[in-house]
Amino acid sequence: MEYVLIALVSAVVSGAVAIAITYFYLHSRATTKVGRADLEAQRIIEEAEAQKRELVLQAKDEGIQARTEMDREVSRRRKELERVERRIEQKEEQLDRKTEQVDRRTNNLQRKEKEVDDVRAELDGFRERQFEELQKVAALSVDGAREILLARVETEMRDILDRRVHELEQESKAESNHKARMILATTLQRISSDYVAETTVSVVPLPSDDMKGRIIGREGRNIRALEQATGVDLIVDDTPEAVTLSGFDPVRREVARRALLKLIQDGRIHPARIEEIVNKTRLELEQIMREEGEKVAYEANVQGLHPDLIKLLGRMKYRTSYGQNVLAHSLEVSMVCGALAAELGADVNVAKTAGLLHDIGKAVDHEVDGPHALIGADIARRLGRSARIVHAIAAHHGEEEPQTVEAFIVATADAISGARPGARREMVEAYIKRLEALEGVANSFDGVEKSFAIQAGREVRILVQPDQVDDLAATKLARDIVKKIEENLEYPGQIKVTVIRETRAVSYAR
Repeated sequence: MEYVLIALVSAVVSGAVAIAITYFYLHSRATTKVGRADLEAQRIIEEAEAQKRELVLQAKDEGIQARTEMDREVSRRRKELERVERRIEQKEEQLDRKTEQVDRRTNNLQRKEKEVDDVRAELDGFRERQFEELQKVAALSVDGAREILLARVETEMRDILDRRVHELEQESKAESNHKARMILATTLQRISSDYVAETTVSVVPLPSDDMKGRIIGREGRNIRALEQATGVDLIVDDTPEAVTLSGFDPVRREVARRALLKLIQDGRIHPARIEEIVNKTRLELEQIMREEGEKVAYEANVQGLHPDLIKLLGRMKYRTSYGQNVLAHSLEVSMVCGALAAELGADVNVAKTAGLLHDIGKAVDHEVDGPHALIGADIARRLGRSARIVHAIAAHHGEEEPQTVEAFIVATADAISGARPGARREMVEAYIKRLEALEGVANSFDGVEKSFAIQAGREVRILVQPDQVDDLAATKLARDIVKKIEENLEYPGQIKVTVIRETRAVSYAR
C-alpha cells in the first residue's frame, strides 16, 4: 500500500515538473517571437516614414512645376488679351470714322431730298395748272377723260377679241371636223361588220291544226300549265298551223318557244310533262346564254369578266332594240370603241370593256325600274368593274355628263352602230311620226320658238324667246313639257327635255 502511494506521489510530482518545464519553454519561445515582431514592426514603420518623406518631396516638386507652368500660361493669355484689346480699340476708331462719314452722307442726302421735294412740288403745281388749262380748253374733267378713254379701249379690245375668238372657233371646227371624219372613216373601214338587224321569233309553227287542240288540252289545262310554267301568254287564233307567244321578257319567250317545239316533237303534252320540259329547257338556255356570253367576250378580246356579267351578256342574245339584236350591237360597239380608242390614244381596254357592257342594263330592264344606262352602270359597279368603265356605261345616253375620253368614245360608237343603214328595222314613217309628235308637244307651249328632237327621239331641245320666257319660267316650262309627254306619248326608255334661253347680238362690218 505504501509502495502504491509512493508511486502515485512520484507520478504526480513528475507530471508537475514536466508541466512546469513545458510552460517555461513555451513562455520563453513566445517572448522571443514577440521581440522579433516588435523589431519587424519598428523596421516597417521606419521604411514607411522614409517613403512618406520621399512622396512629400516629390509632391512639392510637382506642385512647384505645375505652378511654374500655370504662371507661364497666365502670362501668355495676358499678352493675348492685351493684343485683342488693342485690336478692338483699332476697330472702334475705324467705326467712329465710318460713323462720321455716314452722318455726313446722311446730311447730304437729306439736303438733296429736300431739294427734290421742292422740285417735285413745283412740277406738281405746274402740272395742276396745265390740267386746269386743258380742262378749260376741252371742257372735260380728268375722270371723264379717263372713263372715255377706258371705254374706247375696252370696246376696241372686245372687237378684237370677238374677231379672234370667231376665227379660232372656225379654225378649230374645221380642223376637228376633218380629224373626226378621218377617225370615223378609218374606224368604220376597219370594222365594216355585217348588218345586225334581227327579229325575235314569237310564232311557233305546227305540223297541223290538230296540234292546237292538244296544246290547249282538256278544258285548257295544258295551255294554262304552259303559261304558268313559262310566264308567257299563248295565243291560239285562226292563224293556220301556228301559235303566237306573247311576253315582255325575251328569255321567257325563248324558253316557251323551245319547250313548245320539244313538246310538239315528243307528242306527249300534259301538265307534268310540260313542267319537266320547261325546267330542262330553262337549264339548257342558261348554258347556251353562258356560252354565248363567253363567245362574245372572246371575240371582243375582253378578259376578266365576272361570271354574272358573262351570263347577262348571253341573255342579251334574245333581246332586241328597234329590231337590232342587242348582243350583236354590243359586240359591234366594243369593236368600234377599240378602234376609236387606238386612234385617239385612249385606254383601249377600258373603251372595249365599256362598249361591250354599255347595254348590259337591257338584260334586266324588264325587272328593274330606271334607264338601262344607269342600271347597267350599277351592275358593273357591283360586279367589280373600274370607275372609268362604270362612268362610260352610265354616260353613253346622257344620264351622266361625260367626263373621260372613253365615255365620249362609247357614246359615239353606240350612235355609229345604231344609226348606220340597215342596223335597225324601225319603219321610217313610224320614226318620223314619233319625232314629229315629240316636237309638236314642245311647240304647243307659249314662248317656244323652235324645237328639235335628236338622238333618235331620246332628247328634245327647245329654243324659247328670251323676252317672253325668263330663267324661272324656263325651268317650269321644262317640267310642263315633260308632264305632257308622259301623258300623251308612248316611247321606249326616257326622253331628256332641254330648254335653251339665249340672247344673241349680231353686227355686220360694211
